[in-house]
Amino acid sequence: MRLLIIFLSSLTLLGCTSGDSLSDLRQYVTDVDSKPRGRMAPPPKFEAYEFFTYSAVSMRAPFEIPLEIEAVVGAQPKSNVTPDFDRIQEILEEFRFESLTMVGTITKDDDGELWALIQDSSSDVHRIRIGNYLGKNHGKVFNITATQIDVMEIVPDGRGGWLERPRSMTLAGLNQ
Repeated sequence: MRLLIIFLSSLTLLGCTSGDSLSDLRQYVTDVDSKPRGRMAPPPKFEAYEFFTYSAVSMRAPFEIPLEIEAVVGAQPKSNVTPDFDRIQEILEEFRFESLTMVGTITKDDDGELWALIQDSSSDVHRIRIGNYLGKNHGKVFNITATQIDVMEIVPDGRGGWLERPRSMTLAGLNQ
């Protein structure tokens, strides 16, 4: 019985290979090989990136509301307020005031001091207290409540001097 099954299986396999059933495939491969080969376009030329130094960092942002200053010809600055350029800048001074958001407050248990939580434009949250600086205009925090931060900025007055400008930031969700 085994010999019969082996013989019939061999016969069946032999029957499948009889004749040249792959002739159409061989003809197609020959036709494709005989066609002229195309050329690929060369890759585009790589142009090196030219660096650009932004020189208007110290100027007023175009979307900020300009300060109302009465121009007095030849007058000396009335204020002796100047920013402290020698102090080490804090991390929140890298961001514009408008890009910062107050997201909450926390209270220290030992002395009851209120700290504000500020979210920057890269979604990192920082804690600040009275005396910390934030924003590009030398803004110093002078008051923190549960819903608001009050900041005093020092901005140029346009006549070679400096002015103090109060700004406030309210808790996110309250000003909508």
